[in-house]
Amino acid sequence: MNEYTLLSIGDATYDTFITPSEAEALCDINNQECLICFSYGEKIPVSSIDYSVGGNAANNAVGSSRLGIAVAIMTSLGTDLVGETILHRLHTDRVDTSFIQKEPALASNSSTVITYSGERTIFTYHAPHAYQFPAHFPKSQWVYLTSMGDHYELFYKEVLEKVSQNNSKLAFNPGSRQLRGDKEILLATVAASELVYVNLEEARRIVTLVHPEGNQMGIKELLDELAKIGAKKIIITDGSNGSYAFDGTHHLKCGAMPIDAYERTGAGDAFGSGSLAALIHGKDMREALIWGSVNSTSVIGFTGAQRGLLREAEIYDWIDRAEGTGLVVSEI
Repeated sequence: MNEYTLLSIGDATYDTFITPSEAEALCDINNQECLICFSYGEKIPVSSIDYSVGGNAANNAVGSSRLGIAVAIMTSLGTDLVGETILHRLHTDRVDTSFIQKEPALASNSSTVITYSGERTIFTYHAPHAYQFPAHFPKSQWVYLTSMGDHYELFYKEVLEKVSQNNSKLAFNPGSRQLRGDKEILLATVAASELVYVNLEEARRIVTLVHPEGNQMGIKELLDELAKIGAKKIIITDGSNGSYAFDGTHHLKCGAMPIDAYERTGAGDAFGSGSLAALIHGKDMREALIWGSVNSTSVIGFTGAQRGLLREAEIYDWIDRAEGTGLVVSEI
């Protein structure tokens, strides 16, 4: 049986991107909440349409493979055209698909993304996959565990058992169902993690489960509270405000490159695969934040979550460019 550097576990999807020609945004007086509006019952023309494989696990697998990591993916797909397209994309990027579960009676996951003024609104379809645990769980140095649909709980518990048995390092990036779901499983997964990777809103949601005042905490307090739960390293992203990290000793902040986004889908996953690949390659947390930042910046220059993912030969040129824009990592 092969041993992998990284096993990426979670969902994969096929994304359709639509840019409507006729739409308008209605916002409240402070522009804090906005709605995209279409004429009801009309045929709405679109100015562009594009397609991309996505899903957190697939994005991480492809991003990590391009950065020189030997990676396999564990996910569930239907045997439909969407599933075959996802498989082809993964094969093209040298991701081992031996541990993909195919379910003939079900469709594969898919999403429709409406892009408007640089932001995106996503309609997601998650097929009711069984998430059956494989008879032979592969050995890997790292396991990246991320979003899954309903009925993920038993699967998560079994992953934690295998991570412990195989002495693997766990990187955890919870999805929306995990953040809304079983509290004990979520906290147990955080506690077992070598690295927890979340955005600011997700960090506050997790901390609030054990500390009622989590929503009022600053970044440094959130990092410390996640460490108290048990995570050895933490990365928190905050969009254009940059990213923050705790490596067990230092609290760090990294800025963001001053580049306008063409389309933001997959930016978070790109940051995650970039920073995790850096750590796997033996870089420290400061370098990991830079790798994540430049990988994310490249992705938002393209439509879809994977087209802009950097390859290992490209990332050092991007780091030079980032330093030229004044991107630095400092202690907080």
